[in-house]
Amino acid sequence: MPPRHKVGAMTDQAPAADSGSTDIPGKPTSASRTTLSHIMTHNDTNLLGTVHGGVIMKLVDDAAGAVAGRHSGGPAVTASMDEMAFLEPVRVGDLVHVKAQVNWTGRTSMEVGVRVLAERWNESAPATQVGSAYLVFAAVDADGKPRRVPPVLPETERDKRRYQEAQIRRTHRLARRRAIMDLREKRAAEGIED
Repeated sequence: MPPRHKVGAMTDQAPAADSGSTDIPGKPTSASRTTLSHIMTHNDTNLLGTVHGGVIMKLVDDAAGAVAGRHSGGPAVTASMDEMAFLEPVRVGDLVHVKAQVNWTGRTSMEVGVRVLAERWNESAPATQVGSAYLVFAAVDADGKPRRVPPVLPETERDKRRYQEAQIRRTHRLARRRAIMDLREKRAAEGIED
């Protein structure tokens, strides 16, 4: 599991294509796509008897971290988790499959999309989607400094749609961050202490 650090300003860099440098060859989406599976036990439950959301979030982060490391060819740290949605409860005895892939890449950051599916361990019914999330990872070198990542090359129409949707989420993340910073600067200029 890659180390986790607070990376703040090193995320959501301009896309590699905008940097004017093409020295890193792109990688297809399928090159790093992965699935992690885990059977849920009593140790994973919350007070309501269903699997704790934090257990699912850790599985999501683990799968996304593996994908980010594979795509970037080295360590990558979690910068943010967006839109973690829990669609259905997960229960003891469910076999959980966490499917992850790189949706978008910037200069040093990547958005990883994750789908969480569950099925009963002893039944042959199809798995049901129980959650989804989007995470941003920053690639780092041995000193924890940002490093370049290969551009992702969407292969299918679904990959292309995910790439475009990731660009929209990136735009919203940057706009939200700027609006918050502007508000804080305005309050500080007015002498309001938080």
